[in-house]
Amino acid sequence: MDQLHLMKVYVAVAEEQGFAAGARRLAMSPPAVTRAVAALEESLGVKLLNRTTRFVRTTESGSRYLEDARRILGQVKLANEAATGINADPAGNLVVTAPVMFGQMFVMPGIVDYLQRFPKTQVDALFLDRVVNMLEEGVDVGIRIGELPDSTMRAIKVGSVRRILVASPDYLKRHGIVQSPTALNTHSLISSSAGKLVQEWRFENPLEAGGRTSSHKAKDTLVVRIQPRLMVTTNDAAIKAALAGFGIARLLSYQVSEQLAKGELKILLENFEPAAMPVQIVHREGRLASAKVRAFIDLMSVCLRLNKSLN
Repeated sequence: MDQLHLMKVYVAVAEEQGFAAGARRLAMSPPAVTRAVAALEESLGVKLLNRTTRFVRTTESGSRYLEDARRILGQVKLANEAATGINADPAGNLVVTAPVMFGQMFVMPGIVDYLQRFPKTQVDALFLDRVVNMLEEGVDVGIRIGELPDSTMRAIKVGSVRRILVASPDYLKRHGIVQSPTALNTHSLISSSAGKLVQEWRFENPLEAGGRTSSHKAKDTLVVRIQPRLMVTTNDAAIKAALAGFGIARLLSYQVSEQLAKGELKILLENFEPAAMPVQIVHREGRLASAKVRAFIDLMSVCLRLNKSLN
């Protein structure tokens, strides 16, 4: 049997966790699917699936092969698209992911622009405060904040953001300016658990006057275990509490750029800020990227690089 066909059948069975479900997905008969998987295992000399009357699960070797098979099938699809229509108009479904607030503020306008420019496209927008496994979850393009641990992804830097402490002028008038990170727990702290629970705030301790602006000098990392008076699950809620004068919140600079410009919030301990984090567009496709992916990346790259909140 054709190797790519066998891979396709195996991926369907492994992802659906069943031969019958895999057969329905491929519009094949269950016996044909069973024979295809058996032929693949025989040709490889490796058991890929554990089968019982109740479930089908990949073996350790099968799990590794599943990841490789997905990648190979994806590359074949991209090569076919590039060969048949590299200059074609963008068309088809595009899956995009970004952090919740970032997606709402900066990515959604780009998505709307993209859909208006290319009427043959559809977009699924996944705005989540967690790192999405783009391969497993079928995501075409992601916008991520921070360094990328996965070197297999292709990344385009489009800006950077800072981790900042903010409070309202009213709060600072009543409680005074914080002079050092170690003094934070004498203040009312607001902590957001969006994405993950953070009980420690990290700072860079400047070894000379000038702090963050003296980047050529080494700095020590200073870790403060915080005792927040208010824990919230969204960054929006943390911003509202800070604007109400309740206390000090730690946020990303883009999240409060409007409030800072209006003077509704003030930045604290600027000299102790950690290094800025990159904003990057990431994707799995290489030089054979489909027209729909290339067009979206090109559009978002321009939009984000022109945004003053990110540059």
